[in-house]
Amino acid sequence: MQRRALIQAGALLTATAVAGTAGASDKAEPAAAVMNLPGMGLPVISDGRVRNYVFIVLKLHLGPGHTVEAVRAKEAHLRDALVRAGHRTPFVLPDTWVALDTAALSASLIRSAATLVGRGAVTRVEVVSQTPRRRTGMQGV
Repeated sequence: MQRRALIQAGALLTATAVAGTAGASDKAEPAAAVMNLPGMGLPVISDGRVRNYVFIVLKLHLGPGHTVEAVRAKEAHLRDALVRAGHRTPFVLPDTWVALDTAALSASLIRSAATLVGRGAVTRVEVVSQTPRRRTGMQGV
């Protein structure tokens, strides 16, 4: 008889614990949406010449109220705006031709996203990786 009571008490405790975690997760804020932009090449321009290309992978952190689907619909426009900005005012670091200025790149993409998708659509841009086309023979200017 005691064995049966012990099993029922264990089942009751397990059910209570599961219900408690389900209630806690309902109250938690939903995670911010994230969208990945796979590889694209941006130029490294120095003294008016293309010195190298750096291939980047980006992760866009979306603002509240913006969905991945809405931003994905404008992905081609965002890529185009980033490549155009990279040619107009290159995201060049003064001492290397194998990496890009991530702060300038992020600021440019956030401005473009505000125009193309809507204000607050992209809150943060994370550069996941930078891979230069040529890794040797680079000298700073």
